Amino acid sequence: MDAPALSTSFRHSLPIQIRFSDVDRFGHVNNNAYFAYYDLGKQEYMRSVLGDDVFEADVVPVVANIHVDFFQPVRYGDAVSVETAVTHLGTKSFTLQQQAVRTDTRQVLCRCTTVMVCVHRDDGQSVPIPESHRQLIRAFEQMG
Repeated sequence: MDAPALSTSFRHSLPIQIRFSDVDRFGHVNNNAYFAYYDLGKQEYMRSVLGDDVFEADVVPVVANIHVDFFQPVRYGDAVSVETAVTHLGTKSFTLQQQAVRTDTRQVLCRCTTVMVCVHRDDGQSVPIPESHRQLIRAFEQMG
């Protein structure tokens, strides 16, 4: 099954090293490994767009919802990258669209949608996305 087309343009890409331990007995990357790949993509996106101290601040983004669609298997040795984009900014939450792509053919192998909510470290309560984060994301994603 091929991935449906998206209107999202991905401005952030991270090459992924597939480890031997990611491969299951069927010879392809186990579904659970994709979540680690997407976590790496999220972390690098936030660090490169929001700064190295994004996870040390008083307000941090946490996963509220995650959904993954698998289209094609990944095998050990495949060259894969994770592309990440913020596609929606709400008041307290934002949506990340990510996809794992084969770097040589640009074939979309898997796609992930994650809703992240900003919470205050002290009490764990949701809070508005910091205006500085909002501005940095809008500039990076070239949102109007």
